[in-house]
Amino acid sequence: MRARAAMVLATLAAGALAASAAAQWGRQPEVSYTNIPYNGRFTFARIRFEPSQWGVSRRQPWGLDLKWNHDYPRADQRLEEILELVTAAIPNTQGSVIVGLDDPELFRYPWAYLCEVGFLQLSDLEAENLRNYLLKGGFVVVDDFDGYHWFNFLDQMEKVMPEGRFIEIHESHPVFHAFFEIEDLQFGVTSGAFFGYGWPRYFGLFEDNDPDKRLMMIANYNNDIGEYWEWADSEFIPIDLTNDAYKLGINYIIYSMIH
Repeated sequence: MRARAAMVLATLAAGALAASAAAQWGRQPEVSYTNIPYNGRFTFARIRFEPSQWGVSRRQPWGLDLKWNHDYPRADQRLEEILELVTAAIPNTQGSVIVGLDDPELFRYPWAYLCEVGFLQLSDLEAENLRNYLLKGGFVVVDDFDGYHWFNFLDQMEKVMPEGRFIEIHESHPVFHAFFEIEDLQFGVTSGAFFGYGWPRYFGLFEDNDPDKRLMMIANYNNDIGEYWEWADSEFIPIDLTNDAYKLGINYIIYSMIH
């Protein structure tokens, strides 16, 4: 099954930042999106938040701010499509959902994706809800951040779980063997090297800070696996890298389902 899945990935995956605009303080423009109706199937849930002002001026040429909507909707939908093709899961492949941390709808979705946390600013309510989500069994994938963004991320997570600490995890952890066998974390998903961040590292937040207990959140530091999901059908990123990114994404989903 896993050999066949890897072959499917290889087949399906075939195929600068612009100068910063002047800062525009205040709320950022709204992002247009449509949520697929809840039906109990696995759904890619992307977390929405109001970013800090100092991130406002960093814009991409195609108009998206470097914030929670980065790589939306292509990355979300492609991961769902791969999940359906290589596993027995029956996900929603026609769309995804965007939910706020202050939205009770978040608790419908046991797996959630949070990116660009260098610009994350949590209210007290958002922090409380995220804490409850994690303790009730939710699993969060943190992606697309590097360098000094780590410090803002830790500051925000201290609001969520003051007693929590992030522990670096390595190839032996079960999350890297939940579906695909990932023996080497430098096996190709080196967004840091590819995009100039540095080598990727993986950090986990565990129940009771115990690495032998449930992994509640995984942080892909110096990495951006969503970028690989989004551009898998283009020549922008090598096939091997997009395959490896899909393997990580699938493992994260399967781990969340069985823990």
